[in-house]
Amino acid sequence: MAFTRATGKHRRPGRMHRTTVRAAGVATLTTTGVLGTLAAPALAAEPAAEQTGLTPVVTLGDSVAEEVDAQAAAQRQAAEFAAAREQAERAARERAAEAAQQAREDQERAAREAERKRLNTYVSPISGSYVSTAYQASSGLWSSGTHTGIDFHAASGTPVHAVGAGTVVEAGWGGAYGNQVVIRMHDGTYTQYGHLSSIGVSVGQAVTPGQTIGHSGATGNTTGAHLHFEARTTAEYGSDIDPVAYLRSHGVTV
Repeated sequence: MAFTRATGKHRRPGRMHRTTVRAAGVATLTTTGVLGTLAAPALAAEPAAEQTGLTPVVTLGDSVAEEVDAQAAAQRQAAEFAAAREQAERAARERAAEAAQQAREDQERAAREAERKRLNTYVSPISGSYVSTAYQASSGLWSSGTHTGIDFHAASGTPVHAVGAGTVVEAGWGGAYGNQVVIRMHDGTYTQYGHLSSIGVSVGQAVTPGQTIGHSGATGNTTGAHLHFEARTTAEYGSDIDPVAYLRSHGVTV
């Protein structure tokens, strides 16, 4: 008995129907004795459903996956590069900051050293001169009976130098000392320069070692042109200390 199924004009036979018809045909051909020549071609002509349309889908999926992986790898590489660049720039900034800090410290150290050297530099008040009258020499020329300083040989008009760094506390007429300058030194001691023919500084002015503060002369109580130099513990007369020892303690050859 043969099974048949009516099909519409636009309706494709289902798989079950095609299989049933094919089985019926095989049965008929077997009865008529022509199976050997038709069975294999008939079966081979039917395409396998499992192989239709699957390979393109799989291939497309692999391609997309590879593209996604490539994009992810590129993004990771870019992120790593950016991180490495940022790290290098940060390290460069830190090195630059350290170098700048080191340079500032070196400059400050050099400035401190220069200031220390300046403050500890002492010179003779008269260049190339010598002591003509010693400290505490006895004579009736002085009201105290002894010499309260030392005299440097100098012709009138010879430049007189500040022996070290300090600040002028007196600049003007000093009675028996004539025109005088008194300087408070950076260590708190005082130096006095007397009998000047001219004064080149004013009270409150800062002076440096070797700076010209006036010129030697014969003003005040004196028998001739020279420089009277004193070292004191205060700005006042009577607080004198040995000026030769004072200068030598600061490295000046007298």
